Amino acid sequence: MSTITEQDFIDSIGDALQYISCYHPPDFIRAMTAAWQREESPAAKDAMAQILINSRMCAEGHRPICQDTGIVNVFLKIGMNVHWDTARSIDDMVNAAVSRAYRDPDNPLRGSIVSDPAGERRNTGDNTPAVIHKDVVPGDTVEVTVAAKGGGSENKSRFAILNPSDDIVAWVLEQVPSMGAGWCPPGILGIGIGGTAEKAMLLAKEAILEPVTIHELQARGAQTRLEELRLEIFDKVNALGIGAQGLGGLTTVLDVKLRDYPTHAASKPVAMIPNCAATRHIHFTLDGSGPARLEPPRLEDWPSIARDTGSTSRRVNLDALQRADIRDWKPGETLLLSGRMLTGRDAAHKRIVDLIGRGEPLPGGLDFTGRFIYYVGPVDPVGGEVVGPAGPTTATRMDKFTDTLLEKTGLLGMIGKAERGPQTIESIARHGAVYLIATGGAAYLVSKAIRAARVVAFPELGMEAVYEFEVEDMPVTVAVDTQGNSIHTSGPEEWRMRIGKIPVVKG
Repeated sequence: MSTITEQDFIDSIGDALQYISCYHPPDFIRAMTAAWQREESPAAKDAMAQILINSRMCAEGHRPICQDTGIVNVFLKIGMNVHWDTARSIDDMVNAAVSRAYRDPDNPLRGSIVSDPAGERRNTGDNTPAVIHKDVVPGDTVEVTVAAKGGGSENKSRFAILNPSDDIVAWVLEQVPSMGAGWCPPGILGIGIGGTAEKAMLLAKEAILEPVTIHELQARGAQTRLEELRLEIFDKVNALGIGAQGLGGLTTVLDVKLRDYPTHAASKPVAMIPNCAATRHIHFTLDGSGPARLEPPRLEDWPSIARDTGSTSRRVNLDALQRADIRDWKPGETLLLSGRMLTGRDAAHKRIVDLIGRGEPLPGGLDFTGRFIYYVGPVDPVGGEVVGPAGPTTATRMDKFTDTLLEKTGLLGMIGKAERGPQTIESIARHGAVYLIATGGAAYLVSKAIRAARVVAFPELGMEAVYEFEVEDMPVTVAVDTQGNSIHTSGPEEWRMRIGKIPVVKG
């Protein structure tokens, strides 16, 4: 019998959350590096380069890979012979660890969890509570898997109960394009098959936390029906040409992981959950000998990448920009932005639109005339930082507010991640505006372009307050131009056709 102390358990999970905030799993880095090396789409290749550069910067600087530091998922396999030295429940200990980790003054992580989700949606402040799964198993150890799941990828989860004769691959290929780019590809698809509705979803969530091994499976060949499905889905999803950040390219998924469970003869439950380019998880075992020891990856695990965008990117002075200046910007073109921009996410947009609807003035300093708004909720700064990691959030959540802002405020353009909906694209074209994207999963890299930051409205919203950022050479890509042409439509279409014509090389 082993004894697990309260302090060892809390320290281990808290340390694990800090660890995964700044370290990608090495297998993921290797898979992303291989995808970057073989990518032929310039836009997708640059997006993956930014993700890899950002990852190494975070490992060196011990800062979060993504500004969305996730909802905490903890999976516990508790040995029947384990003795606990604590008066707390397991859930209380896990949440104590989460609170400690997310409030660490040396590396504060963004609190994204809201209570009363159907009502006031109040931020809990310390990212508690976690989502906890417990299994009681034979043995005298506690196996722990800790993950931090970003909202952008979690929101793209899919579930269906298919007929027993329905084709799972066909269902996946129908769902993936509808997920858009908000889950920040390239990443991993976890698929759960069987059981009941909740069991299939749990299988999918557990699957995405497995190591990236598709290359090994490709080398030895499939030996089971699940392995055949993995290979088929992997090849066919990548053949869709969606590519990194939805820009069009060879790699949309780095791996496809499947788990199954017996189900009712009349049912075929299927769940799919993507993990994004900020994949964060770790596994360790507690045996009573002390807290977990988590060894940092070697810096040699990251590739050496130098981005030279100065000669290929258009430099833009936001403070002198006129509407006429943006008319010749083209989808896929890269820009380096300098000057001042405002920020805003869901909560701020709702307040702004509500004020406009009531005919009330916006708060002082909140003038969008001729300006850009960046969809971001940054991490708190530490040390000499102006702002913490500050990558883009999914733009489609702001679609229902966009026409009002473009019509009523004189807004010139928006910066976010992923595609916009058809009605929003029509509104962008009608108002002669533009939509730009920053790379999701490159939050620390983006933050280095921010030279000054101040809150200008709604400070009580915390990370959702409206900031004014002053930036220098912030890298972005034109996603929707003033004519309504979208890179998220043209890019995947082009690469889907090109992939269909690329010969298969057998080695």
